[in-house]
Amino acid sequence: MVKFEIIREEKEFKNINHAQCINFLHNHLDRFRDNKEDISKCIDYVMQKDCGKGGYLLLAYYEEELAGILVMTNTGMSGFIPENILVYIAVDAKFRGKGIGRKIIEKAISITEGNIKLHVEYDNPAKRLYERIGFNTKYAEMRFENKK
Repeated sequence: MVKFEIIREEKEFKNINHAQCINFLHNHLDRFRDNKEDISKCIDYVMQKDCGKGGYLLLAYYEEELAGILVMTNTGMSGFIPENILVYIAVDAKFRGKGIGRKIIEKAISITEGNIKLHVEYDNPAKRLYERIGFNTKYAEMRFENKK
């Protein structure tokens, strides 16, 4: 059975700390990972209560062991940009194939107010899971990296 813990503020960290979340995500996002500094910035954003910021971390435990983490940010917007961005979801490789990723996403959907968007690379195997849950492709994202 999967049990969940929701963290919306720094003081709510109990079984795990901020640095352990960063390390877990960095280790288990595999080839789709960001660097630890960027993961940390995202978690810092979630912990802020300024207007237009916030979100939550959703921790999933399987048999009392941390099995996965999802990071959801609030955008402070709606309509033209969804209210929420699912930034990270990672499941420990030893727990994959047990439906934990799906359960984490479904739990996140059930506790999140407003629409959710996520970015996924076309060759990421998780893309099929997102589509089965109900996510659809609305736009192709394009980026310009300003070197200034």
